[in-house]
Amino acid sequence: MNFTLWFVIIGGLLIFMALCGTVMKRLPLTTSMLYLAIGFALGPVGYGLLHVDPLRHSAFLERLTEVAVIVSLFTAGLKLRMPFSNPLWLLPLRLAFISMALTVGLIALVGVTVLKLSWGAAVLLGAILAPTDPVLASDVQVRDPGDKDRLRFTLTGEAGLNDGTAFPFVMLGLGLLGLHEIGEGGWRWLAVDVLWAIGGGLVIGGGLGHLIGRFVLFLRAEHKEALGLDDFLALGLIALSYGTALMAHTYGFLAVFAAGLALRRIEQDAEGELPPEAIKNIALAGKEREIATDPEIAPAFMAQAALEFNEQLERIGEMTVVLIVGSMLSARFFTLDSLVFVLLLFFLIRPLSIWIGLLGSRTFLIQRLLMCGFGIRGIGSIYYLMYAIQHGLPEEPAQKLIGLVLAVVTVSAFVHGTSVTPMMEWYRQSMEHRKRRERRAAAIRKD
Repeated sequence: MNFTLWFVIIGGLLIFMALCGTVMKRLPLTTSMLYLAIGFALGPVGYGLLHVDPLRHSAFLERLTEVAVIVSLFTAGLKLRMPFSNPLWLLPLRLAFISMALTVGLIALVGVTVLKLSWGAAVLLGAILAPTDPVLASDVQVRDPGDKDRLRFTLTGEAGLNDGTAFPFVMLGLGLLGLHEIGEGGWRWLAVDVLWAIGGGLVIGGGLGHLIGRFVLFLRAEHKEALGLDDFLALGLIALSYGTALMAHTYGFLAVFAAGLALRRIEQDAEGELPPEAIKNIALAGKEREIATDPEIAPAFMAQAALEFNEQLERIGEMTVVLIVGSMLSARFFTLDSLVFVLLLFFLIRPLSIWIGLLGSRTFLIQRLLMCGFGIRGIGSIYYLMYAIQHGLPEEPAQKLIGLVLAVVTVSAFVHGTSVTPMMEWYRQSMEHRKRRERRAAAIRKD
């Protein structure tokens, strides 16, 4: 393809999104739906301008999706401002561990009984499709660090955590296929791939985020140094925490998420912090240096600056990856087996796993229903699939899994994309109605 033509295509798309972004937020549409459609039009089935083969280009796709996911996970961590002592954290933890394991198990069962996969390939398929996506799920995540909505907080925390908690099941699936050492009786898998890799990733990411954040704030408050370039700080912390975690044979996805949480945690511990809107207004007034060196509000300014920069990177990553995914789509992936599997995943497996995971929790019925429905799959699943292919997944099961995963991601983008705006508006109105009822009931009791 003529490289000059790509400048025209990408430039036109970016300008179009900049002009139509606010309009799309009011419509039952998402940017991922548009990117998929454009990618499909550019691919072999359309104009033939973009040719990406999941098998031949798996190394490139693995790295591309890897970068997109870690940027999004760091962003998700920065969004979650709730103290760890708050019971609300139990909800995403339940979904990321209990519901995750149930989802993998149920998908594996369907894979063996319905899709005729081996147990190794079925477990691998479960691990690939169990985690929700932190990139494409941004429309149902917390809107700002002060957002304490139970539904949005839980879905954001789940998307941040389960991209790491899915990795042990990926390694288990590869182990059952003979492509990874899991030890006799699975002892090595449990000790290394579960306990060490999960715990170590969280500790490494959280520790680096805390130490680097505190050091930067010390330099700014005490010496008026290390000012500006918060985008470099964000990128550096992402790369350092991810690389260190991988060198220690732990999960880099969890490390990056924990680093974002730790950076936000520093703000929570600061006294007298201002809301993000107030900090932005002060910065726009030309007082950025004053707030960046103020011991009380500097943590909030640093976290907010990093968040805004990463949100822009996240959008660019989403556009790039989803365009390429769209170009890989073909009618051959949408077989009867794949469509039956998609229906089972979205209307049985996800709802059942979430419902069991939330048993006994303090959630409203409407919140549980929406958590069951908003199991958005996307870039994270593409990464795990490419990771498995790069680790020796044979061509026959690889082709089968490619078709299933691309079918799920495509249906998810369009089904969730068309439903998220009206469903979240319905949720907002329902919660406002509930609050009015509670205020009237409280007023009656007071009288």
